[in-house]
Amino acid sequence: MTVFKTFLKVLDKCKAPIIMYTVFLLFFGVFNMSTADNQINFAASKPDVLIINQDEEIGITKSLIEYIKDNSNIKEIEDEEDKVADALFYRDVNYIIYIPKGFRQDFLANKHPEIEVKSTGDYQASLAQMMLERYLKVAKLYQKTQTSEEELIRNIDKTLSKQVEVQMTSKLDTDSLNNSTFYYNFASYSLLAGCVYVICLVIFSFREEKIRKRTMVSSTNYKKINRQLLLSNSLFAVILWMIYVVLSFFMVENMFTMHGLIYILNSFIFTLCALAISFVIGNMVHNKNAINGIVNVIALGSSFLCGAFVPMEMLPDFVLKIAHILPSYWYIKTNEMLKTVEVFNIETLKPIFINMGIIIIFIIVFCFISSLLSSNKKRNR
Repeated sequence: MTVFKTFLKVLDKCKAPIIMYTVFLLFFGVFNMSTADNQINFAASKPDVLIINQDEEIGITKSLIEYIKDNSNIKEIEDEEDKVADALFYRDVNYIIYIPKGFRQDFLANKHPEIEVKSTGDYQASLAQMMLERYLKVAKLYQKTQTSEEELIRNIDKTLSKQVEVQMTSKLDTDSLNNSTFYYNFASYSLLAGCVYVICLVIFSFREEKIRKRTMVSSTNYKKINRQLLLSNSLFAVILWMIYVVLSFFMVENMFTMHGLIYILNSFIFTLCALAISFVIGNMVHNKNAINGIVNVIALGSSFLCGAFVPMEMLPDFVLKIAHILPSYWYIKTNEMLKTVEVFNIETLKPIFINMGIIIIFIIVFCFISSLLSSNKKRNR
């Protein structure tokens, strides 16, 4: 109990950093969810189009204008060069279509009249261009086989009236899974920083000369003290993990699903890895003032390199190759894979369990290194 009471005293001094890491997790979790796009339905976007018609609005010319009107937002601007140029410059319109005089007669005579256009060059302008090209291609195809203008227009309208119906085939709640992934990715920073800071400080405190001499002259066995210290630090890491898991049930919506269970399992394995890393660093640190710097290097460095703060798909390939040597990479990779899993079976779970297995290998390696460091220190005393 003496060891545990001493541990609690040290832990009491670490309240501020632990609270800070937790606040960071909550703040950025809420911020991510508030800025996320919650729309999962597709909606057609209509470009702003100005039509300057110099031909008679009859026949094929009228059909073209009506098609453009049905599929865009038509802007009314005076046909003056300066006003038209200003409208394009200030993005009042995305696309300007100039229908030349004699367009209808030339088209029916198969003379291929040219339609001049001006655009802003953005995606809305590209949409308007595809719309115009679609009409002209369909019209030219039918123009070769139709004998009358009325029949030509009727067939064009019939073809262009066919719309592709878009259906969502995936049943995944992508918004909720993205939020869960972001939360647990960011939790890797909070867990690692919290464990390294507290455990390193605890180990260093027990190595201070006054406490070390007291333990040496006490009746308590040295191995028993180490076991109690290991148990206390492990208990802290598990409690910290449980706090973050409980908070996730309030922050995200899919924690009562198979996805949520694997997020929790993955974070637990990573917590054990963070615990092992903390023991390695704790046995190497000889300066109390260096702990803050080590926390920043280990926790922040791995978080930036492995995708906790910046999505993996936005990181350069050479950064991700370097990140392979860090356990945070395999933890975050599992979370990223998990948000795309729709059906759970051996095939989909296999890569997830492989990643978890790699983290377990890291745990074994760190435990071995920690044991060697601890044994060497014991012999040196």
